[in-house]
Amino acid sequence: MKLTVVGGGSTYTPELIDGIAGRRTSLAVDEIVLVDPDEHRLSLVGPFSQRLLQHAGHPAKVRTTTSLEDGVEGASAVLLQLRVGGQKARASDETFPLTCGCVGQETTGAGGLAKALRTVPVVLDIADKVRRLAGPDTWIVNFTNPVGIVTRALLQNGHKAIGLCNVAITFQRWTSALLGVDPSTVELEHVGLNHLTWERGVYVDGVDRLPELLADHVEGLAEHIGIDGGLMRRLNMVPSYYLNYFYNHDAVVKKQQTEPPRAEVVAAVEKELLDIYGDQSVVTKPEQLGQRGGAYYSEAAVQLVHALTGGAGAEKHVVNVQNNGTLPFLPDDAVVEVSSTVDTNGGVPLPVRPVEPSISGLISHVTAYEYLALEAAVHGGRDRVANALLAHPLIGQHAIADQLADELIAQNRDLLPWVKGN
Repeated sequence: MKLTVVGGGSTYTPELIDGIAGRRTSLAVDEIVLVDPDEHRLSLVGPFSQRLLQHAGHPAKVRTTTSLEDGVEGASAVLLQLRVGGQKARASDETFPLTCGCVGQETTGAGGLAKALRTVPVVLDIADKVRRLAGPDTWIVNFTNPVGIVTRALLQNGHKAIGLCNVAITFQRWTSALLGVDPSTVELEHVGLNHLTWERGVYVDGVDRLPELLADHVEGLAEHIGIDGGLMRRLNMVPSYYLNYFYNHDAVVKKQQTEPPRAEVVAAVEKELLDIYGDQSVVTKPEQLGQRGGAYYSEAAVQLVHALTGGAGAEKHVVNVQNNGTLPFLPDDAVVEVSSTVDTNGGVPLPVRPVEPSISGLISHVTAYEYLALEAAVHGGRDRVANALLAHPLIGQHAIADQLADELIAQNRDLLPWVKGN
């Protein structure tokens, strides 16, 4: 089996490789191709990935290439983990909205829209090449943010795609430790959109342990997620930490205005990691990789690819898939993040009990924004950008949306196909 990673020069990649090495008896991968335009990164990440596999006794061979066509031809599955514009663009996403008093973040608000506008055209071009060179039955697993919007773009264009985020598996691992149980016994009642999700149940052997978590561990939950424990008890659910940008917007903005952007922190970690990857004596995953973000990404990705390629039969995974009536208050072609049964045919959402009004309104609101964001990403135009910003619940004011639209375009002029050269 040939597995291709687009964006393979990312410092994330060894996390994925480590996960593959850990499943050497079940995931039948014999070739891993890392595709990236950055030859320097490939020269460090590629050999280090090979050393990880060899040290673990895994027979797969790692190959690197700057040619997308070479990388995807004949692939059984293609993972997307790219960042158009790199950390420089991320730093812009995290700072330009702050001038208007809006949250600066790379997956939501104005920064998230900027990332979607840069990313969707590139991903669709990649997906067209995958379909042509690897075949229409090749699965595209999208880990590229904003996952919901990018995955919907792929599905809307007829690609065989599914979206993946590490939020659910991270919460599963963390709460299993709190409860003192094996992570494999924990099933989450996870509902919402990518980076806009809530845990409405934490089931261990069929028993919901969420009441116990909220009664005995709410302080730990609050510290871990950054959301008030009293609010969690009132909602009777645990929001993901991304809900901080909604529930604590003004406090987050105030903090962001006095601290360096996350992009600067990540850039420093990446430099350190690349130096480590270049050390020929290092043959195991470095501790510093945990500072990079994306915890448990490797486990989630490997398990998902295993199910999609027929190695595991039907399995339950939290993935980004078409709604198709799962949340009846959303259109069928909306992309939701829910527990699903996954096999070679893709993900089928498991039934979801009626969603409380306390969260269904916000889910609907952000879905409407995502529709407009995708329209702007596909068709371009300053007014489409402004309309998407106006529809976002963290912006929603005409003058601010217009100002942010102009600044977004100015910051990304060289990275937006419909602006470049104009």
